[in-house]
Amino acid sequence: MGRIFETRKHTMFARWNKMAKAFTRVTKEITIAVKAGGTSAESNPALRRAIQNARAVNMPKDKVDLAIKRASGQDQKDYETIVYEGYAPHGVPVIVETATDNVVRTVANVRMHFKDWGGNMGNAGSVGFMFKRMGVFRLDPTGVDQDSLELDLIDHGLQELGEGAGEKGEKQLIIRCDFTDFGKLQSAIEARKLTVLSATSEYVAQTPVDLPDEKAQEVLKMIDALEQDDDVQHVFHALA
Repeated sequence: MGRIFETRKHTMFARWNKMAKAFTRVTKEITIAVKAGGTSAESNPALRRAIQNARAVNMPKDKVDLAIKRASGQDQKDYETIVYEGYAPHGVPVIVETATDNVVRTVANVRMHFKDWGGNMGNAGSVGFMFKRMGVFRLDPTGVDQDSLELDLIDHGLQELGEGAGEKGEKQLIIRCDFTDFGKLQSAIEARKLTVLSATSEYVAQTPVDLPDEKAQEVLKMIDALEQDDDVQHVFHALA
């Protein structure tokens, strides 16, 4: 009975920790968006995206509203978005996207994670050419004709449309575009009143790396350590 309780306790803690990290990440997205374009979601596309992403991680509306209010205050921290590059164990390329109010702290922590887990942090551009930055929209597929939607959005920058699943296994439509077409495609999706679950940019590896399970686990441990860092927003990698 004691073991079962401890297992449940550990699972609940892990779930809570993951949710808290997601809320922190989205709060930073909201802050950056408000600082850049104001508090009106109607006139601020970046804020609309951040609010959509807040809904995707089940962030309560009152917390979203509070984050927007705090972001507009003069005493709110300014966050700088910085991307770091390097290699995980076994030569797997990694890109780390951060949002920080203290660059010295962040670069030291990111370098530490690479070193502690057998990776190597590189210079800007060291692995970036192995990835393609893309805009990624996740939609509710209910009532959507995929073939019709694909034809409709091609002229607005659509490059890929496929099916996927959310964290709870729910079906999603995943739409990708070149990052330079992000705003154009976002406007086209919104004009069609589609239900957007999340909207982000991702660095997509052009040549995935296959590793045996044991080596892949070593890579994933480093990625997990990076993702747990408070300054890290997203980690992208080429592990297949």
